[in-house]
Amino acid sequence: MKRLLRSKLRPGMCIAENVYGMSDNTLLLEKGHILDDLDITRLSYYSVVSVLIEENIDFEPGSDAPSYSELLMQRKEFKQFKDDFDGCVFSFKTMINEIIEKDEKVQIPELVSPLFDLFLEAPNVHDLFAMIHLLRLYDDATYVHCINVGLISLVLGKWMKMSDSDLEILTASGMLHDIGKMRISDKIITKPDKLTDEEYEEVKKHPIIGYNILKNLSMNDHIQNAALMHHERYDGSGYPYKLVGNEIDEFAGIVAVADVYDAMTSARVYRGPLCPFTALKIFEEEGLQKYNPDAIITFCKNVVETYRQTKLQLSDGRVGDIVYINPNRYSRPTVKCGDDYVDLMENPKLEIVAIR
Repeated sequence: MKRLLRSKLRPGMCIAENVYGMSDNTLLLEKGHILDDLDITRLSYYSVVSVLIEENIDFEPGSDAPSYSELLMQRKEFKQFKDDFDGCVFSFKTMINEIIEKDEKVQIPELVSPLFDLFLEAPNVHDLFAMIHLLRLYDDATYVHCINVGLISLVLGKWMKMSDSDLEILTASGMLHDIGKMRISDKIITKPDKLTDEEYEEVKKHPIIGYNILKNLSMNDHIQNAALMHHERYDGSGYPYKLVGNEIDEFAGIVAVADVYDAMTSARVYRGPLCPFTALKIFEEEGLQKYNPDAIITFCKNVVETYRQTKLQLSDGRVGDIVYINPNRYSRPTVKCGDDYVDLMENPKLEIVAIR
């Protein structure tokens, strides 16, 4: 057994003791419970700092079958992916520090090749997205976020059938989109509480700071624009320049989708990671107005496909599999729970709340 901070917990881990809420001593989880995303979010809500877990998970005959996520975490492919992901973060941090501190120029192939290797070593895109999701509970350092956005941008670019040369530039755009944050005070970037108006205005400077860093390094225009425009929105509601529609660089528009998806589905100090289907719901409600339409539609359609093989938990506690994807509302498929077929379009009060 070992004790882990909440930020280090992963779906599929087994609780080794009863877990109680910090304020009212409410029993949250019983010993032997297998964690899922919703459990980890509840622990955050109840301010549980750390949990004792079993180091090895054994599923005895007659017990509930392990979920796809639990099985994936035990596969050597996932363990190798995690090790390689850690290596990507370390090398990226070293490279970025060289850029920031010494104005060292970076070669794009050298920058993106570790992410292309991560992409190629995954058995398929479904497993790749699942593994990315299982790493969402990392502390959300800017470096980790940039690796996530670079990798998600690469996957989205593949889905959009971009050329190999464009994929290289797009991946670099995702990796470097937040480089301006490296020059914002850590006290602001990592602040656990709500930012003051002054602090928020300081953070909003990072697109222009990042653009100037990359411009001084004579980086590709798309990479510069991704840093400058990833917070711009097609309806003019973004910043720093309130650009609209086609005024926004195509690559920046794709990176914006990857950036927001990663932000929503990553853990935060004040909450656990949102379920991917919650993120898709938000995209469907706002996406066509705020994001590159081709990118947002392609992303929503393909992300749902990646979860066809994965158990999903509904808000009423039932667990099932996707049997039909609704092309008009990708966040509301039909889910088979035991012998029941639950059409979420016909059950508006039900939601998909966790990936199992």
